[in-house]
Amino acid sequence: MYELISLSPSVYYIESPAKVGLVKTGEDQVWLIDSGSDKEAGRKIRQHLDKNGWKLQAILCTHSNADHIGGCAYLQKQTGCAVYAPGIEADLTNHPLLEPSFLYGGYPCKELRNKFLMAAACDCRTLSADVLPEGLELISLPGHFFDMVGFRTAEGVVFLADCLSSRETLEKYRIGFIYDVQRYLDTLEWVKTMEASVFVPSHAAVCEDIRELAQYNIDVVRDIESVILSLCDVPRSTEQLLSLLFKHYGLSMNIQQHVLVGSTVRSYLAWLKDRGELEFFFEDETLLWRRV
Repeated sequence: MYELISLSPSVYYIESPAKVGLVKTGEDQVWLIDSGSDKEAGRKIRQHLDKNGWKLQAILCTHSNADHIGGCAYLQKQTGCAVYAPGIEADLTNHPLLEPSFLYGGYPCKELRNKFLMAAACDCRTLSADVLPEGLELISLPGHFFDMVGFRTAEGVVFLADCLSSRETLEKYRIGFIYDVQRYLDTLEWVKTMEASVFVPSHAAVCEDIRELAQYNIDVVRDIESVILSLCDVPRSTEQLLSLLFKHYGLSMNIQQHVLVGSTVRSYLAWLKDRGELEFFFEDETLLWRRV
């Protein structure tokens, strides 16, 4: 874990739970793509920088989930590097309490205020194409989170962030986190058409052909869609649906899974409602969902 792996003379990635990209922009200057999950990840990254005599210029955050920005505060303090994140993601990176608050839908209890859902705050600026070093291209990858992006290097290496998960991860957890289901599907359909010398997903193996894995991710979304619609043949509350989905897929409930999967299920319900396939109504002051 945390091995530095070369993809070209100027492009590397660090193998970690959420892969970190590294792009050389000069003899001793580098930019990171994400920063790992926490301070310890930041230390591991710093060891690679020191060993190779590299100076960190900036961290480009694909999005603001804690496992992607967790090392930013440490690395910024140690090196003085700039940190950038796109759109709303910059606000969440500056104010990490927003992530567990958004997921929970209120002030999060202490069990949710941890490094897995709430990174340390850093000084983050808004990312735009004009701040990128020469040869690095910004790719919009919405759906998983608010304004998530990826990057394409001059050598054709594409960093895909969290727009898809490995088959193993989906088989284990089944319901991956999604903020906007339709935009997520649109992104995956676009990713299937991409050409690259190599693809680097954050949570799947590096590969030269991403089409099969992208389609598998689409198929999983469609399966969840079908199960939710079937469950709503009978009116259900959101909590009832969440419980039934956990049982259907053999998942184990804890507070972190409750907020992550719960937020995703509410996104599915909104998507299906806006498509006219579900409707909500109130009975005994309880919000219920049913198939149209």
